[in-house]
Amino acid sequence: MLIGLMGRMLEGQKLPVASIVLLQLVQAAANLMLPTVNAAIIDDGIVAGNAAVISRLGLVMAAVAALQAAAAIGAGYFAAVVAMRIGHRLRAETFARIQTLSSQDIAAFGTHSLTTRATNDAQQLQAFAVLAFTMLVAGPAMGVGGTVLALQQDVALSGVVIVIVPVLMLVMYGIVRRLVPLYREGQELLDRAGGILREQIIGAQAIRAFVRQDHEIRRFGRTNSSLTANNLQSALLVAGMLPLIMLVVNLSSVAVVWFGGHLIQAGDMNIGALTAFISYILQILLAIMMSMYVLMSAPRASVSAERIEAVLAAKSSVRDVPLQARDRPHGEMSPTAAEGLLEFHDVGFSYPGAEVPVLADISFAAVPGTTTAIVGSTGSGKSTLLNLVPRFLDSTHGRIKLGGTDIRELPLDALRASMSLVPQHAHLFTGTIADNLRMAAPRATDSELWHALETAQTMRFMAHLPLGLETPVGQGGTNLSGGQRQRLCVARALLRPAPLFLFDDSFSALDYDTDTRLRDALGAALAAAAVVVVAERISAVRNADRILVLDDGRIVAQGTHAELLQMSSTYREIADSQLALGGQQ
Repeated sequence: MLIGLMGRMLEGQKLPVASIVLLQLVQAAANLMLPTVNAAIIDDGIVAGNAAVISRLGLVMAAVAALQAAAAIGAGYFAAVVAMRIGHRLRAETFARIQTLSSQDIAAFGTHSLTTRATNDAQQLQAFAVLAFTMLVAGPAMGVGGTVLALQQDVALSGVVIVIVPVLMLVMYGIVRRLVPLYREGQELLDRAGGILREQIIGAQAIRAFVRQDHEIRRFGRTNSSLTANNLQSALLVAGMLPLIMLVVNLSSVAVVWFGGHLIQAGDMNIGALTAFISYILQILLAIMMSMYVLMSAPRASVSAERIEAVLAAKSSVRDVPLQARDRPHGEMSPTAAEGLLEFHDVGFSYPGAEVPVLADISFAAVPGTTTAIVGSTGSGKSTLLNLVPRFLDSTHGRIKLGGTDIRELPLDALRASMSLVPQHAHLFTGTIADNLRMAAPRATDSELWHALETAQTMRFMAHLPLGLETPVGQGGTNLSGGQRQRLCVARALLRPAPLFLFDDSFSALDYDTDTRLRDALGAALAAAAVVVVAERISAVRNADRILVLDDGRIVAQGTHAELLQMSSTYREIADSQLALGGQQ
């Protein structure tokens, strides 16, 4: 998984990767040359008392050292560049894939998990790439080259290498094998901790209102303790690896000096050769340690690669029209969809594995120039029904048509461009009021923005904002009230000229007076469009041309307000709970 994902991320990076390989080979060759030159200085210069040899070989050694340093710096630079490009591409592709997923798919992953995958997991892979490109070529080259040159210096003494290398590899294998499940568990715990933290920040007011701070602290503390214990285990394994390796290194160095001293005493080995041999042994061990660091980070990177690959490989449950089947430019409105006639034909929707459908046998038509309202008790499927129209969810039974065309046959961009939606949760984005409004119409002028704001009945609070359209909006619009956010979302929807408007419980935070004025203004502004309104309050729909009453995912009655009061007990129950029927019907 890790190799496949990294290989795909390296597409188009052949030149910098080749530069890394070449520079690291030069670096390794220079490192391997230095002990040999140093041995010659000792044997042919110092021991022989030849100052000229010392000067000449000293200059060669300095040049080789400078070449090694330059190659290492160059390899490090290209490694950093390639790693940053990999991180950039991972984040970009993960974000792009998330944008294609349906609401159902995103819920399956979890919002915070997707955030962690696009940031923390991508960062883990980026860090692994830096380490791998810095050491992966140089390490093996130094290891193999050091072994060959050590054998060249003395075959008998090289037996130390034959003993220590398998021991080091066994230590590394045991530790890395234990790290993989720990890192996988750690990423899952990180997801859980982040999710709890996000809930607690968003729901801070509710937590304080019910005096549940201690409970939430304990809840977060349990997950935090589990995460800490997991990280401690993996950190101890990593920390224990270095002392074990250094123990083997030091013991091998003692063994080399001890055996080499006897060889020198017996006249079978020169002092310079022993010095070179010790240097090669250290280089071999350094190469193993470099490989160890790469392998040590590989388990965490492998887990991160699995998590990112799961997102990149995810197929949206809402399938778009294939590119070859599109006969219109990107984003262009379908001529049939532009007519705005919305039709449901025996539509049903069920979540995968659910025993009871959320919606069943839904049939109705929303005609241009009319308002169709949908009411029902909480959980009756009103918002789910509305989410089927822009295909945030796909119906599991029946057909939905827009302008006579099945919406599954329309490109998603064209389908969604032919309607304007005010979602149930009035969400605004970080920026200014103008930035948020221009999401619907990027080229809208200030006068058009003000006109939409006036229609949406925002002038009472907009008039008191010194910066007007340039007023900053916090993340999610938290610096505005619920009613202000709803009206700004309505204004944003009005800026898109569309034949179909969808309002998902978009007036719930408004007072009665503002609600009345807003509905009157919308009636005039959207007179030619097909309007579908989901509402909890009867007062918001009583003037609709047709009202659909949902109960347990089915339409149990439809008609005007007056008709439903006469023939629908479900509607009367809702009305009785909201209206004083003696005169306010």
